[in-house]
Amino acid sequence: MTETTKTHVILLSCGSFNPITKGHIHMFEKAREYLHKTGRFIVIGGIISPVHDSYGKPGLVSSRHRLTMCQLAVQSSDWIRVDPWECYQDTWQTTCSVLEHHRDLMKRVTGCILSNVNTPSTTPVIGQPQNQTPPIYQSHNNMNHKPTAIKLWGKISESLGKICCVRPHVDRFTFVDENANLGTAMRYEEIELRILLLCGSDLLESFCIPGLWKDSDMEVIVGDFGIVVVPRDGADTERIMNHSSILRKYKDNIIVVKDATNHPMAIVSSTKSRLALQHGDGHVVDYLSQPVIDYILQSQLYINASG
Repeated sequence: MTETTKTHVILLSCGSFNPITKGHIHMFEKAREYLHKTGRFIVIGGIISPVHDSYGKPGLVSSRHRLTMCQLAVQSSDWIRVDPWECYQDTWQTTCSVLEHHRDLMKRVTGCILSNVNTPSTTPVIGQPQNQTPPIYQSHNNMNHKPTAIKLWGKISESLGKICCVRPHVDRFTFVDENANLGTAMRYEEIELRILLLCGSDLLESFCIPGLWKDSDMEVIVGDFGIVVVPRDGADTERIMNHSSILRKYKDNIIVVKDATNHPMAIVSSTKSRLALQHGDGHVVDYLSQPVIDYILQSQLYINASG
């Protein structure tokens, strides 16, 4: 498959990020690496969407802190960004509504409809350029030598910056009304674009808990969007999927990241990170990046058992 015929993917991860760990970033990296190896996908961007304060989880610190920690964790990444939309709403949002928000947002930015896993778009998601300049993928004027997929994400992010927060400064988030006039929609070379939910096998397993998720939401998440699962240590994803009728129904929409190496997905655990901080455990450096640790200590977060 050529680069333009592959499905271009934006990975979206929802969660508390209380705090964000090295494992969360590791999930993005492993997922992108695996999707590229399949030869069917190009990951052009990643979005971290921290949960709203009203989620009600014990020990959940303010979104102001969680957004800043997330931004610190991805400050060196050229493809993962932090989005504050979910935190800025009046109340808690379902994962389904967050996915739909980003789908609609991308539609507004690109001027076209994003495809889903069941009905790939017959109309290009991102259309032909409106001027006669060379298409992005054929441009030889690559001044920064970055991959073309990253360049495309950068172009989309520039337009997204007009209506939402894209890679904001650590100390302050700027949020512009989504009804702002965008002018002419940006259009690029013809590609197919999808948003996929990125999660660990623990979230996949939660789909099997009766009453925890609405069936209608699961149908949209797995049926319309699709998910990429990075298994945590020893998780039997096949067994988990067979345990749910909806997961079985949309099994082809679930991409399980397979990795021959033994990567410690246990470091995804924010709970272990908080416990290490409370007990002064030096192993916290295995869980959290140094800028995040510095911010936590400066802000005195999670130090008390109650936090």
